[in-house]
Amino acid sequence: MLIITTISCDSFVEVDPPKNSLVTKTVFEDAATVESAMANIFVKMRQQGLVSGNFSISTSLGIYADELDYFGSSPDILKLYSHNVLASDGQVSLWWNHAFNLIYAANDIIEGVAASQTLSEEDKDRFTGQALFVRAYLHSLLLSLFGEVPYIMTTDYIENNRAIRTPEPEVFEKLIGDLNEAVNLLDNNNQANENILPNLQVVYALLARIYLYSGDWAMAETMASNLIGNYGLEDIDKVFLKGSNETIWQLMLGDNPVNTYDALQLIITGIPTQGMALMDDLVGAFEAGDLRYTHWTNSITSDDGQTTLYYAHKYKATHNTTTQSEEYSILFRLAEQYLIRAEARVQLGDISGSQADINVIRNRAGLGNTTANDKASLLDVILHERRLELFTEQGHRWFDLKRMGKAEEVLSPIKAGWRNTDIVLPIPESELELNPNLKPQNAGY
Repeated sequence: MLIITTISCDSFVEVDPPKNSLVTKTVFEDAATVESAMANIFVKMRQQGLVSGNFSISTSLGIYADELDYFGSSPDILKLYSHNVLASDGQVSLWWNHAFNLIYAANDIIEGVAASQTLSEEDKDRFTGQALFVRAYLHSLLLSLFGEVPYIMTTDYIENNRAIRTPEPEVFEKLIGDLNEAVNLLDNNNQANENILPNLQVVYALLARIYLYSGDWAMAETMASNLIGNYGLEDIDKVFLKGSNETIWQLMLGDNPVNTYDALQLIITGIPTQGMALMDDLVGAFEAGDLRYTHWTNSITSDDGQTTLYYAHKYKATHNTTTQSEEYSILFRLAEQYLIRAEARVQLGDISGSQADINVIRNRAGLGNTTANDKASLLDVILHERRLELFTEQGHRWFDLKRMGKAEEVLSPIKAGWRNTDIVLPIPESELELNPNLKPQNAGY
């Protein structure tokens, strides 16, 4: 029996005890059943909502920012593209509800494993560490999207029904607390080189990102260095293959040979398109000779020769032609860690160290060393390199514009509906009606 199959509520604040409590404690008496429950969390993460699936943050936030033009007809996606998002929009509610349902499932595992009388201490540590990571990871995405959010650490339906929004500094505290606890519980096991389950290295990767976002430059540098010493950058043609040496964590696509949602959504196979294409400004931002342009983008021209559209071509498999999937959905990879450390170092005054990390990324892309040699110019270069290295991956571009104070400058000229309050999305209207403790609504909505 899988834990998540017992979670049938529409919202984490609508928890009905008979539906949402475990039918039996026997789930936690055997490591195999807990492992299945954890696996189901990752399946849900892969197929629905924020992390992967149709209109995940990779595509939706690319549309919200300055990566993707949108030609489709989905009302919710059109509102993201034009910056006319409403608190009643389905996309906003989907992200919120999906994330909190999985957080509930992670809390269920944490509590059930702690109470188990039969699991070994080794298994308890492994499952608790993985669930703590999942809880922190999903809360970190919610914080970046919605601003202050409740940090849910229990399955108590009464407490969840009355949850209040947690101030941002306290959310960072809780994130780091969960992740530091996971550090003490997990090891470096990389699951037969597939990197499909959170281990110690994955926790370090998220900690590096969280420390960067919260402005703790020294700890961001330390966490990124932990990873850089244990991984190597991959050949540019192999970065997005499931066996890439650069991958820190990826979501397995299942037993059958299926494809990533990134490939299915982003690769244009004909004009008219399935709805989105790379913005011209992004395509034009690549320097001459940049291998990321020639290897990670592609184009298609209409039969009449009048229209050429560019698309992200990092993931390349759009048809199931083999007996095994060749690409998994990558959530953390080493290149981000170099750029995290580069940014942390320049903030700490280590100009040469920052240059060295930037140059590793540029050189892999076939480019020469950066000429930037002061803090302001290096920060601009880092933002530029993050744009070209991480485009259409996990909403990085939007989160970078937001946290570096560049959203207004970049988006107001190209988004007719832009308002400076758009740096956060609205709390879903349905959640505010069910739990008034979540008020006030974010400014601008």
